[in-house]
Amino acid sequence: MTRAADTPARAADGLDARAAELVRSAVLADLARRVVADCGVDVGLVGVPDRPGPRPGDGTAPGAAAAAPPAAPEPGGGPAGMVLRHWSGTRAGLLHDLVVPSGTGLGGRALAERAPTWVPDYRAATTISHEHDAAVDAEDLYAMLTVPLLHDGAVHGVVYAALRAVVPFGDVRIGAVADLAATATRALAGAAAWAGPSGRHPAPRPRPRSGGPAPHRPPDGRPADGGRPPAGLTPREHEVLRWAATGRTNPEIAAELGLTCNTVTGYLKSAMHKLGVRNRVELALTARESGLLG
Repeated sequence: MTRAADTPARAADGLDARAAELVRSAVLADLARRVVADCGVDVGLVGVPDRPGPRPGDGTAPGAAAAAPPAAPEPGGGPAGMVLRHWSGTRAGLLHDLVVPSGTGLGGRALAERAPTWVPDYRAATTISHEHDAAVDAEDLYAMLTVPLLHDGAVHGVVYAALRAVVPFGDVRIGAVADLAATATRALAGAAAWAGPSGRHPAPRPRPRSGGPAPHRPPDGRPADGGRPPAGLTPREHEVLRWAATGRTNPEIAAELGLTCNTVTGYLKSAMHKLGVRNRVELALTARESGLLG
């Protein structure tokens, strides 16, 4: 029998869950807009591994995907697909609420492989499947980049950045989209923690007292000099790498660590060389896969 005292706690849990869902929807919608506004692309999209069709109160018009059943999980625990739920810069509606099974097209490939992927010409690409060409053609899209939203092994979605021209994606644009994706993912993880199963709100992080700077620490709270860094990285390279992997921009890292932007850039380039990667997206992924951020 449910005790009367349990009712307020359960009601609070329900409110937290609804609030978290509102935050989640707002974060992802803002991500689609910012990809267009900040990264110099024509279309931004966000796919969510969730039930196809509109949610009550999210303002999304019903699309063809609304009648489709929820995506079942893959045997390995990952989502079997996603739905394009947020968009900016689109002209037609074929991409709205489009169901993207895992592994299909560019976004489905990013979802399955949990890694960024891009092509200069979607229509001519031979490294992806082409189930969604009609929707892509309707938007006159060619160059496309997709970045998964990952946190603690969970996939929160995939963000797309697309252009109506055949162009290669350079490190600057890839890094800009990856930075936005990382920022959005941290917000999503925070919303999920707020409405956790225990119903307890996370305690606020303590702020340093005024009167002197707080000691600089990498994102996991360990001292920057707390042991020899792996992979032949210097302590400073490892520290900068850890901040970069959380989505911080070079100016933000420089301000946090009391360095110049050029110095941060130098440390990141050195870390890329030592790890054998070409850009900061590959750097962050390699660092995570190698346990350098654990």
